[in-house]
Amino acid sequence: MKKAITIVLLVLTISPLSAQNKKKGILFDSNKLINRFHTIDELQDLNKGALIDLYLERTREIFVVLPYLSLSNKPGTSLGDIGIKEDSDNIKIVEKNNEIADRAFVYTTNTIKELVPYSDTDKIIWAILYFEEMIKKMRLGKDGNI
Repeated sequence: MKKAITIVLLVLTISPLSAQNKKKGILFDSNKLINRFHTIDELQDLNKGALIDLYLERTREIFVVLPYLSLSNKPGTSLGDIGIKEDSDNIKIVEKNNEIADRAFVYTTNTIKELVPYSDTDKIIWAILYFEEMIKKMRLGKDGNI
């Protein structure tokens, strides 16, 4: 319980600080995206703890990008880049959604860390590979461009 409270407080402290340094109206940025895909052989060589960390990272990317997928699949895209007026109302919508998503992901993280360890290792590997295929398709976009 103390760990969960610490994580929530950390996210609530960091979120406003990082929001001040960001360009307004950015849908999502690349720091929430994974930077590597894996083969089944690589995953089978990892212990369950490392697999759960990978599972979490992939869940986060899907969690962050999916709501904006019809607008853009590119990190760093702003409202103006896609032709949406960057007025205070639209910027507030994006910022509020991102803030809520960050807070919600804290709870998702807790759920994953508490329950996924009970999964069979093979099922965790399957889920990671499935998530990675989803992420590849999300990054390709409708025109097949990464």
